[in-house]
Amino acid sequence: MHGSMDIIIRTLTSFILLWVFVLVLGKQTIAQKTYHLYIASITMGTIAGNLAFNIKIKFMYFIIAIIIMGTVVFVLNLVAVKNPRFRKWIAGEPATLIQNGQILVESMERMRYSMDSLKQALRGKDIFNIEEVDCAILEIDGSLSVLKKAQFLTTTKEDLQQLSSPESSPVELIYDGKIVTENMSHPRYGEKWLIKELNKRNLAITDVSYAVVGTKGNLYIDIKN
Repeated sequence: MHGSMDIIIRTLTSFILLWVFVLVLGKQTIAQKTYHLYIASITMGTIAGNLAFNIKIKFMYFIIAIIIMGTVVFVLNLVAVKNPRFRKWIAGEPATLIQNGQILVESMERMRYSMDSLKQALRGKDIFNIEEVDCAILEIDGSLSVLKKAQFLTTTKEDLQQLSSPESSPVELIYDGKIVTENMSHPRYGEKWLIKELNKRNLAITDVSYAVVGTKGNLYIDIKN
């Protein structure tokens, strides 16, 4: 009977600790959208499972392990949010697999993403002809985001009113008050153009949290304060 009560207490404790872990770190833990959260979820599940059934190891050792793992993940989340330089190493970054209708073979090889996997992911988006795709991005969580070519998009009332506006992939210009330098080589949306647009709005680069040029060529700006 004493052994059964020990198992019950351990199981309830492991459940409560995992619940607290998810509540503290947020819903992104459930989605496992990043490298470190995916690893943390597996590790925490293993620790909690052993806490419930492995009575040979001291109860307190599991508690310490869960607290340490939770602290590490919490710190990594803070660093990923505050420091864009380290974000790609902690959380990973999206990879463009198709750009301007052309398959980027080097990018696919770097991501170890096969052509069969690409075609399967496109079929999941109801795209059976790869020629319909203008841009395809492999997201951090492994999902594929696809932008069709203009002639293959479903026509809406808004599209009919803007037939003269060509479609293009979004271009991020500012992230967390800093210029996204790798996108400044864009033939149209360069640094001079960006500064000119900010001056029209009486804004400095440091005032902007996020700036992106959308598929219609419209500049979207999110101000920090």
